[in-house]
Formats: sequence, structure tokens, C-alpha cells
Amino acid sequence: MTGIREVLAANIRENRRKLGLTQEQFAEKANVSTHYIALIETCNKYPKPEMLERLAKALGVEPLQLFSATAASNEALERLIQQSISDMKRVVADMQQLVRETIKETLAENCKPNDKA
Repeated sequence: MTGIREVLAANIRENRRKLGLTQEQFAEKANVSTHYIALIETCNKYPKPEMLERLAKALGVEPLQLFSATAASNEALERLIQQSISDMKRVVADMQQLVRETIKETLAENCKPNDKA
């Protein structure tokens, strides 16, 4: 089960990334330290309500949206989908190589000239 801090951290990180901001850029936009952003995104710091409003404003979202478990779930789901696609591509490439090798071996064995002594 995901706790509220994990949901908040994931949503802040996801929204920051959607804007194409580094932690440093986001920190500057929210007028806080990069270290503070890193602490929040790693669940080591929990911001006060006033800070949540400031962070949400810098992200262009409503503060309540930072607590939506759906966004955190979507981020995890998207990572899973991307990893699955990557894994499938590797499996397909490996299978293609195996089929090529098998065909070459079969052709080599079946197309040998007959040895007549």
C-alpha cells in the first residue's frame, strides 16, 4: 500500500518531469533549495500546507492534485509498460537471431555435397 508521502513525492516528481524541469530548475521556480526538493521527492521531508501551495503553483497544478493516487499509479504503470516493451523487443531480437542461426545450420547440414568414396 502506498502512503500519502509516497503519493505526494511521486506526483511532485511526475509533474516536474512533465514540465521538463530538473530539480534545480523546479527549486528555483518554487524559490526553495534543490536539496529540499530532493528530500520531498525521496519521502524524507513532508512540506507544510503553505509550501504545498507554493510547490503546486510552481508546477501549475492545484494542491489537491498532488495527493491523487491515480497520478502515482499512472507513473508506475507507464514505467512497467515501457519496461515490458523493452523486454519484448529484446526477446524478439533474440528469437530472430536464433531462427537465423538455426536456418543457417540446417541449410549447411542439408546442402553438403555428397561424399563419394
